[in-house]
Amino acid sequence: MPIAPKNTNFRKLIFVACLAACATPFVDPAIALVLGILIAQTTGHPWMHLNSKATRRLLQYSVVGLGFGMNWTEAMKAGQEGFVFTVCSISGTFIIGWLLSKILKVEQKTSYLLSSGTAICGGSAIAAISPIIKADEKQISVAMGSVFILNSIALFLFPYLGHLLHMSAHQFGVWAAIAIHDTSSVVGASSKYIIDPLKPLEALQIATTIKLERALWIIPLAFVTAFIFKNKAQKIRIPWFILFFVIAMLLNSYLPQIHNVSEWIVLFAKKGLTITLFLIGAGLSREVIKTVGIKPLIEAVILWICISSASLIVISYTVK
Repeated sequence: MPIAPKNTNFRKLIFVACLAACATPFVDPAIALVLGILIAQTTGHPWMHLNSKATRRLLQYSVVGLGFGMNWTEAMKAGQEGFVFTVCSISGTFIIGWLLSKILKVEQKTSYLLSSGTAICGGSAIAAISPIIKADEKQISVAMGSVFILNSIALFLFPYLGHLLHMSAHQFGVWAAIAIHDTSSVVGASSKYIIDPLKPLEALQIATTIKLERALWIIPLAFVTAFIFKNKAQKIRIPWFILFFVIAMLLNSYLPQIHNVSEWIVLFAKKGLTITLFLIGAGLSREVIKTVGIKPLIEAVILWICISSASLIVISYTVK
């Protein structure tokens, strides 16, 4: 039970203070996530009903802002390289997910949402697919909770493993984009992974580009899902913010006059991402964690290990 649950003013004061701290230069994405989790486990989130919408919007704005720090030519090169990895990993994830659902006896829709979130882009994919398969609140909560728990672990674990395995910034960027579920954690992990001080954004640029290219697979997946579950009534949600991300890259690449402004936009975007991770952590209440259950979490972990290990092996031999 959170501390002082009835003292609404106290909860709001603590929450706002932590939120303000995350906007300062002294709090990085990993610390922000920990702060959010601590809030969730102690005082609780006073505006939990607004958290999902705020997180989604802020993440989208932050990703678009990061586009002002990227070069179009380099981004397209990274995106083409990640295409084959994306196709193979998405297909493999759904096959393994189907097998695991049979072995572990995980409910069909929950398993499908877990596979969708692991294969493409975490919470965004789950949010897009859930209305198509008419998933109920419990199924969505289980899938979202599993993904967010593993995202929290990935934010700390992946940079450590990358340095332990002596991965280049390029290799790490590709690996993070494929093996980490949510865009927020991909950006958070890759932004911390700096090998060459002269190229501090190399891993971030590669990871973000490949991850957003991967997010576009929500569209064909939605069509396939509607066919599998025989549901033609639901509209398909197109992630339009990716278009604005591309426009931001083009402006930064071909309009050098805006570079002074671009630096500030990227700075605010990074802080926006830090605040996003705080909000994600604040949403991981004990109730959310308890809702997940052991079997769906086991499936999510095995899927994550499979895609992480397989992609790591391929990347180590094919990417320099």
